[in-house]
Amino acid sequence: MIDVTPFEKLGAFRNEWLDTHHHFSFADYHDPNRMGWGALRVWNDDEIEPGTGFGMHPHRDMEIITYVRRGAITHRDNLGNEGVTGPGDVQVMSAGTGITHAEVNAGSEKVVLFQIWIMPDRRGVKPRWETRQFPKHGRLGKLLPLASGRPEDAGAGAMMIHQNAAILGATLAAGETLVHKFAPGRKAYLVPTTGRLTVNGVDVPARAGVAVTGESVLTIRADQPTEIIVADVA
Repeated sequence: MIDVTPFEKLGAFRNEWLDTHHHFSFADYHDPNRMGWGALRVWNDDEIEPGTGFGMHPHRDMEIITYVRRGAITHRDNLGNEGVTGPGDVQVMSAGTGITHAEVNAGSEKVVLFQIWIMPDRRGVKPRWETRQFPKHGRLGKLLPLASGRPEDAGAGAMMIHQNAAILGATLAAGETLVHKFAPGRKAYLVPTTGRLTVNGVDVPARAGVAVTGESVLTIRADQPTEIIVADVA
C-alpha cells in the first residue's frame, strides 16, 4: 500500500519565528489516525527564522534525528555539547534518561529542516548527541544510511540510533530511478524535499508524506530533480 498525504493536508502551526508542518500528531495537532508509523513517532517539516529557535527544553527516551535542508542549526545541551549542523548534514540526539537542549538559527538565512523522532528499543539509555557531514555526492542515485540501528548498516558510516530502524537519504536527477527492497514485515515513510516523483507508479508531489506498507520493493522515479529522505522501520 502506498498512501500519499500532500503537504497542504499536514498538520500546521505558524508564529512569528516558526512555520512547521506535522506529518503525525504533535503539540496542538492531534489526529488519532496519524499517531506515528511503526517506530516512527514524529516527522516535522520546520522553517525557522534567523536569530530565533527552540530554547532550552527537556526530552526523555526518544531518538531525535535532525536533517538540515537549508541554512544551519546550532545545538547546545546540558551535557556540554555544542555544534553546528549545516545543509545536507545530520545530527542525532538520544534523549535516554534525560537531556535538555536548545536548537537555534544563529545565521542570517532561514533554516529549513526535518525533525524526526524514533521511539527507542529500550528506555533509560545514556543520553548523547553527535553531528556528522554527509556530502551529497555520496548518495547520488542511491539510498545512503544516515542514522541507523539496523544490523545490516553496521560499519556503513551511519550514526547510531537505539532502534532497528534507519533514516536514509538519496539525491536523484530528473528521470533517474532507484529501487529499495524491504525485509519482511517492515514499512517505510518517505518525503521528497523538493521535486515531484513516483513511488511504485503513484504520483508524489514535493514535501508530501508517503506511508508504505505491504510492499517488498519500492521503485522510486524522479520526475524532477529531487532529494528524498526515507524512514525504514518495523
